[in-house]
Amino acid sequence: MTRRVPELPAAALEYLDTYALATLATARGDGTLHAVTVGVTWDDEAQLARVITFEGSQKVRNVERTGYAAVSQFDGPRQLTFEGPATVVRDRHAVAEAERRYAARYRTPRPNPQRVVIEIAVTRILGVQSFLRDAPPAR
Repeated sequence: MTRRVPELPAAALEYLDTYALATLATARGDGTLHAVTVGVTWDDEAQLARVITFEGSQKVRNVERTGYAAVSQFDGPRQLTFEGPATVVRDRHAVAEAERRYAARYRTPRPNPQRVVIEIAVTRILGVQSFLRDAPPAR
């Protein structure tokens, strides 16, 4: 089955290249939410949101248990939320690609031999409408 989310407008894609922190939400074992500040990158071609993290973190444990996550970022009236099935990827090539994308958007991450990547196969995007009306430019 091919999954395809709506095409993002150019203003949203530009926003996804600027420095903006996000909140990753996952569910703990007891069903309560775990929300943490993260850097997120968007791969429009693969329709993947990526978050670099480390082995054994709470977010990794939650994703491995539930297989689902959402990540949101906002700047004033503009906001985007990506959600969908999530996996923890340990493949060195995939980790290196995630680090490269993170460095392009934020800064070069410190070396971490325990680094893994949470990949969200985005099936739903919220907030696209905020880029279709007159929104102020990113700071």
